[in-house]
Amino acid sequence: MEKRPRRTFTEEFKKRMVELYNAGKSRTEIVKEYGLTPSALDRWISRINRTGSSREKDNRTAEENELIELRKENVRLRLENEILKKAALIFAEK
Repeated sequence: MEKRPRRTFTEEFKKRMVELYNAGKSRTEIVKEYGLTPSALDRWISRINRTGSSREKDNRTAEENELIELRKENVRLRLENEILKKAALIFAEK
């Protein structure tokens, strides 16, 4: 099976595809006519019908956003901790 190159679509294009689907055009027809993958179209339909945006960032819950921030903070704190451990070893040698 030949792998297709990764393509990017504008937000406007994605919204048009969802509008076609919501207007009654079948998912299969849209996929064939525009050369899309069914999973991409399904994702766009789900996200745009829920929040009006196809971006993952705009479709996260408050808990998901908080979890992402906490994970970033955890990584930063671990890095700071490692730096402090190394500094303590350097000062202990002197």
